[in-house]
Amino acid sequence: MTPRPGDFVQYCCELLSSVGPCMARKMFGGYGISVDGLTLAILVDLGQGEKLWLKTSAETTAVFESAGCERFTYLAKGKVRSMGYYSAPAEAMESCNEMAPWARLAMDAALSACKPKDRRKK
Repeated sequence: MTPRPGDFVQYCCELLSSVGPCMARKMFGGYGISVDGLTLAILVDLGQGEKLWLKTSAETTAVFESAGCERFTYLAKGKVRSMGYYSAPAEAMESCNEMAPWARLAMDAALSACKPKDRRKK
């Protein structure tokens, strides 16, 4: 049986629900998943099926890389670009309990991104 469009989106919202009620919105040919107006994940199909990408920060990128997660990249004007998102670990896609620590990292990165930057000269 082929899943209905949106089933994977709803499943990902359920997986991330440990950090709060998630809302998915269509954007850029995929979806953005947010909690309290903060985007903590995106769903994008890069030709291999839809995949959940979690927001990272300078502090959390190494955690995702050490877990073997893939960095989100795309091609724009002939150049490879990237954003601060990494794929969710495969085992985390199995249950809300497995996803919870990764959802927390993504939420922390989203919170960190909205904090004002210190613009003072050093």
